[in-house]
Amino acid sequence: MPYPASLSLALASAPLPLVPREGANSTMVLVFQLVAIFTIFYFILIRPQKKQRTRHQEMLSELARGDQVMTSGGILGVIVHATDKALTIKTGENTRLVVDRGHISRKIEAE
Repeated sequence: MPYPASLSLALASAPLPLVPREGANSTMVLVFQLVAIFTIFYFILIRPQKKQRTRHQEMLSELARGDQVMTSGGILGVIVHATDKALTIKTGENTRLVVDRGHISRKIEAE
């Protein structure tokens, strides 16, 4: 059995041939990988957030008197007065709150 042991020793000690890489080719592969990763992140993260932000801005600009809304804090109310930056919402019989437009999370549709 000395033959397989010496063969394995010879194979283990033999240097592996190094294949030189061309600089331009490896640079192009790196650039391609970076572009591919950025594209994937764009379609998975950035684009959906941009669409959601656009829909929210459209909803905020369309708010009018009489619309039922929910604030980001979870307060439900009906808009009784609207300005460019703020809304006055009626939350109860004698309760009115002035809320910044940006803090309206959604419009409650009538059922």
